[in-house]
Amino acid sequence: MNNRLRNVLIGTGVAAVGAIGTKKAVDYFRNRGQEKVVDENQGDAEATAPDEVAYATVKEDSVKDFLDKSFGEPGRYVPNRPPKVFEYQGQQYMVIWARDNKQNKNQMLAFQYVDGQRKMVASVGYTNNETDYNVNLDNTSFAVDVNGQKITSGQGKTKGANEVDFVLA
Repeated sequence: MNNRLRNVLIGTGVAAVGAIGTKKAVDYFRNRGQEKVVDENQGDAEATAPDEVAYATVKEDSVKDFLDKSFGEPGRYVPNRPPKVFEYQGQQYMVIWARDNKQNKNQMLAFQYVDGQRKMVASVGYTNNETDYNVNLDNTSFAVDVNGQKITSGQGKTKGANEVDFVLA
């Protein structure tokens, strides 16, 4: 894992399962499951092509601690899908999918790290009946996919969804 990704993990208190490697971005974002640990002894991974991501597989329980501390409501958010911590074209991101027990819906939260600061760039709450979103991905390569519709910016509501994804725009 590269030093910038390592700094994101340290700064958020999220624990890596192991240094992983790189993957074609399109394949990385298509995968909803846990990324395979390629080599836990591998020290650093750098994307070597513009269409690759460098990523780390993280421990889901450490993401829960991050959510508890970030939102000040322990137990409100429970991770329900493997998170993604990655670097794409020099930018670092963390995307977390969790159950929001307070509002009784699923939530996707995306953060971008710029100059050592964490900025929420997407918050999407979804149930089978309705999806609400606040997305600010205009200056990135990404979008939120809700039922095949790619959303790059704005606030609003749309029809319900079983899953939402963080994808290339």
